[in-house]
Amino acid sequence: MKTVLYLHGFAGSGASGTATYLRNALYEQGVQVVAPDIPVMPVEAMTFLHEQVESVRPDLIVATSMGAMYAEQLRGWQRILVNPSFCMARLLTFGGMGRKPFRNPRQDGAKDFKVDKDMIAQFKEVEKHSFEGITPDDRGLVYGLFGEHDKRVNCQPQFQKNYGREHFSLFDGEHYLNDTVVKKAVLPLVRQLLSL
Repeated sequence: MKTVLYLHGFAGSGASGTATYLRNALYEQGVQVVAPDIPVMPVEAMTFLHEQVESVRPDLIVATSMGAMYAEQLRGWQRILVNPSFCMARLLTFGGMGRKPFRNPRQDGAKDFKVDKDMIAQFKEVEKHSFEGITPDDRGLVYGLFGEHDKRVNCQPQFQKNYGREHFSLFDGEHYLNDTVVKKAVLPLVRQLLSL
């Protein structure tokens, strides 16, 4: 059985609509979708995700927004970065501190979390390692999908500078995905890369 590891965005969870859609769409084709809740604090999150890929050994990683920022650093794995947010520290610095609600249910039952200076400092530390050690082989493993109408994050220049335009594409959508966008923009690439 082939496995997709899905990494959610900021304030999300493994129970996101994108993970659910992919799980339902790919199940009949013998693909399992593993979608863990990513730890809130960035340094812990990176350790957790390195452990996840070694444990799950996914055939493909699909990641959105913050999850795509993390996934970019998971060298050696085939991955799709959807609307990657390589500038989380800056977004949170200008987006306000304090308690934020999770958008989807978390396995531990947590309803909210705190954005503080420590979290922003950890994002800055993690982001320092974005695009480090990219090899020609790794460049061929990474695909970037970007919403044409994304008014929240625009990291297209950083992606193209480091990965080129060969695996770069735009889709008719915004930052947050809905079922139509997943069906039209994400799922076809997933099926292509998994040879389904």
